[in-house]
Amino acid sequence: MSASTIPRPRKFLVVVDKTPECRVALRFAARRAQHTGGRVSLLCVAEPADFQQWKGVEEIMKDEAHQEAESLVYDAAKTVNELTGLMPELLIEHGVPSECLLDLVCRDKDISILVLASGTSKEGPGPLVSLFASTVQAIPVTIVPGNLTDEAVDELA
Repeated sequence: MSASTIPRPRKFLVVVDKTPECRVALRFAARRAQHTGGRVSLLCVAEPADFQQWKGVEEIMKDEAHQEAESLVYDAAKTVNELTGLMPELLIEHGVPSECLLDLVCRDKDISILVLASGTSKEGPGPLVSLFASTVQAIPVTIVPGNLTDEAVDELA
């Protein structure tokens, strides 16, 4: 077999944010990667601040958003590593989450599956789940119920 025909391990992409369901998607992706010999990529988006009056203040807010994204993605990476022993790929983008996600999926052809967990509130499943379940058909998506327990995730993955 030549190097070009050797199958690469599946790459499971998780969007890391502050939502409670993110933890479920993260655990599911980590366990699936562990059970299938795959890899995990973690994307966290530092969203732009809605403040344009003073350039210095805008830069400080941008730096704070980046630091918060770093903290979230590092915490998620620690979780993946503790669960599976795997070291995930860490990605921090700047912009609108849906746009950054679409751009990444188009750019990185190694991403096999996007793992999202549905929201559990009255507002619906969440904007990324809605976008990828109905409009965008760029990549296979696994949508995990956001209210699953750790034990249920482990059984499913």
